[in-house]
Amino acid sequence: MPSAKDRRTTARAVLDELTAPGGRFELADTEVLGTCLPVFRHRRRALHEVLHESVDHGDRDYIVTADRRITFAEHAGRVASLARVLREEYGIGKGDRVAIAAANSPEWILTFWATVSIGAVSVGFNAWWSPRELAYGVENAAPSLVVADTRQRPKIKDCAVPLLSLENDIARFCTRYEDEPLPSADVAEDDPAVILYTSGTSGRPKGAVHTHRNLLSVVEYHRLNDALLEEFGDPPAAKDRVYLLVLPLFHIASLHNLAVPRLATGSRIALHQGAFDVDAVLGMVERERVTNWGAVPTMAHRLLEHGGADAYDTSSLTAFSLASAPSSTEFKERLRKQLPFARNSLVDSYGLTESCTAIAAASPQDLEEAPGTLGRPVTGVRLEIRDPAGQVLPDGEEGEVCVRSAFNMLGYWGDPEATADALDADRWLRTGDLGRLEYGRLHLVSRRSDLIIRGGENVYPAEIETVIAEHPGVRECMVVGVPHPDLGQEVAAVVVTEPGTDLTEEDLRDRVAKELAYFKVPKRWRLTTESLPRNATGKVLRRAVQP
Repeated sequence: MPSAKDRRTTARAVLDELTAPGGRFELADTEVLGTCLPVFRHRRRALHEVLHESVDHGDRDYIVTADRRITFAEHAGRVASLARVLREEYGIGKGDRVAIAAANSPEWILTFWATVSIGAVSVGFNAWWSPRELAYGVENAAPSLVVADTRQRPKIKDCAVPLLSLENDIARFCTRYEDEPLPSADVAEDDPAVILYTSGTSGRPKGAVHTHRNLLSVVEYHRLNDALLEEFGDPPAAKDRVYLLVLPLFHIASLHNLAVPRLATGSRIALHQGAFDVDAVLGMVERERVTNWGAVPTMAHRLLEHGGADAYDTSSLTAFSLASAPSSTEFKERLRKQLPFARNSLVDSYGLTESCTAIAAASPQDLEEAPGTLGRPVTGVRLEIRDPAGQVLPDGEEGEVCVRSAFNMLGYWGDPEATADALDADRWLRTGDLGRLEYGRLHLVSRRSDLIIRGGENVYPAEIETVIAEHPGVRECMVVGVPHPDLGQEVAAVVVTEPGTDLTEEDLRDRVAKELAYFKVPKRWRLTTESLPRNATGKVLRRAVQP
């Protein structure tokens, strides 16, 4: 039986052959936005090309839900019809933004493809945003059109932008024109295609702009992974794989790394709608013979708590991955022991909204040999650990994780200052995360210093502190993350009140709940009249604050 080292050597040789000159996934150094990056030579140049090629998959299912099935051919026809309506009736053209404020549904995906295929920019608003956050999103992205579901429309009804119903208008427009030719657009590879929002360090969400090149590079990355599995005889074939989509489509995990590449590979998407429900999800795994499932640790934790996975046939699952939030070595071991499908298939990864896809990925062998690792940089990604002066550090030393690739975002929409802080002139992305490399594998020391990750959602304290500080009874405040057994972290707030105020925890909780998404509302509060601890320069010592 070959050793782990032998398997790695063989895999490396196969990967090198696939990406070498003349290979199916040849990587070639190319000038991109003023710097030289490795890109897939045989990539598509615009997203509408993927849509056009998808009709070759014909009557195979592209999207299935609990009660609907949409084939690749049907999907293409509906996108073509919707694209014509967007162009002719709403004047949507190249560069215009179309915002989607909705929970997961087939219409979300249809709206996305119709938008990007005519050269417009699809803007994914967080479906849990409050009216205040949605108003900011509309102000920031300046969309020409907003598509919203029943839950979001009342929050956004007063915006001075045409508002369409996802359930009614979009569903109707998708069948208005039969036999409509597939749409296309004259776009450059580095033109914007998508804007997805990430919590802002300065108190406002930031819109990460992803280009056609970014998403099509992700498509090729997934095609390459499928080819590697094929080379090693790992059944089933790419087109026969079934991917469970349970994370929000306004995240890169579901949109860039599932809905988009699977249209290219002919694979089926099993789309779970509504809140995460263990029985409903496991029932879909059994019914649709799901092969691949990407989950946040909170979902995996609830699987363990449920304890009923054995009641469902999950034998089809050959890949179970964790993403979007950190998880401990002990937790991964529990998953392997208690979930049959995780025993030999569990993988972990590390990525950001800004990076479009994984920066590093850990195989089952990586996790076995180096517990706690997030794996090696993925194909096409160069990763360095740097000190505060920007100097590259050797293996074993801790510093900031910096990455460069054709996957990295274009920048932040309408925010050149934040873009300059994140990306340097050579397109290196400064993640703000601290880590180290050991034998080529990444180990993360800490995520961005102030970042709270609650159930896979990024929460920056500054955004919540801004809302709390607006109350006249608040002198100062600080929001921090505290450990939580299910969510990973929970939000806590320490509030210094003005003398003589009768301010209560309920007053503050209600205020935040009206202004921000529910997952940003602190669950733990401490009201005090004692000033927050500060250093000699007057800066609050966040780590010294006790929630």
